[in-house]
Amino acid sequence: MAQRYIGLLSGTSMDAIDAALVELEPLRLLTTHTVPMPAALRQQLFTLIERRTTSLEDLGALDIRLGRLFAETVIELLAKAQASAAEVQAIGSHGQTIYHWAHAPDPFTLQLGDPNTIAEITGITTVADFRRRDLAAGGQGAPLAPAFHAAFLSTPHHHRAVLNIGGMANISFLPTDSEKGVWGFDTGPGNTLMDGWILRHLNKPLDRDGCWAASGQINEMLLQHLLADPFFSLSPPKSTGREYFNMAWLDHILGKMRAKLPPADVQATLCALTTTSIKLAVQNFSPQTEELLVCGGGANNKTLMEELQKLLTPCRVTTTATYGIPPQWVEACAFAWLAKQTLEGHPGNLPEVTGARHPVILGAIYAGNAAANSRV
Repeated sequence: MAQRYIGLLSGTSMDAIDAALVELEPLRLLTTHTVPMPAALRQQLFTLIERRTTSLEDLGALDIRLGRLFAETVIELLAKAQASAAEVQAIGSHGQTIYHWAHAPDPFTLQLGDPNTIAEITGITTVADFRRRDLAAGGQGAPLAPAFHAAFLSTPHHHRAVLNIGGMANISFLPTDSEKGVWGFDTGPGNTLMDGWILRHLNKPLDRDGCWAASGQINEMLLQHLLADPFFSLSPPKSTGREYFNMAWLDHILGKMRAKLPPADVQATLCALTTTSIKLAVQNFSPQTEELLVCGGGANNKTLMEELQKLLTPCRVTTTATYGIPPQWVEACAFAWLAKQTLEGHPGNLPEVTGARHPVILGAIYAGNAAANSRV
């Protein structure tokens, strides 16, 4: 019987908890489940990340509350799949990133969602805290998905790239010659600024299909101000997060321009920032790319996808669904696979991507409850 794993995460958009039950080698996505992030909890997370201050009591409580929410999501997933905890080898839990600062004098990354709580409630061995070992080895701790992309989405027939557009965007370049190695990095903001702007002006959590962006005009002056941020000219390896690209960052640039722009034009320009930064990444680091597979929430943004195709022609732009993995579930599948790598003692990072000194086994293992899970 094929081994089963669960991938569990809340991305930088913080809109929901995603859980996927998968079989690996070959990859089969069996059942998926999404639990919306409670509005009050999401606002608490936003406030913590953007204000960068909290109490130890609130931080600890938030860690436990998220752990319980992740565990409840797994239990609902198992019920939906009509599966038992004993059938699952492990959960790969990414957690919720609160802060990721790989360029600090003492680099660190912080994810909440207590894995002890997840393992205790579900009874399933949980692998978590994937990023810090790569940081300890001199890496960025991100992106980690390229190793999964290479394992399941590479092809010897043409140069391919996989682009995940969540709150942030990251890209993996998969050359036809596997011996040349995979490389990738964070390209910058994905959906996070667009989500924040439409929430502020239209009280909507996202710009569905990019309709609001499509109604505005790209402001070239604003776009150039945004692209002037030093992050975009950094050479890889590089990573970023909401602690850097957020509404305070955008407000600072808008304030420097001293111009009152129509909100729809700002939204159009933010969409262009995402697509243009991706185009620059491809042009500067893998101009031979022939096919771009998009995953993450951005794959559902019609305006963004159309703009990417215009900017990257003749490169073909499609989604991972073309090759059997629904775009919204690639990241969950990746962390299920990373859990397997850890349990089997295999590295999960790619030093050529993260900049680590060497490959390392990622994460920590939190054993399941023997009474609930007979495998432990």
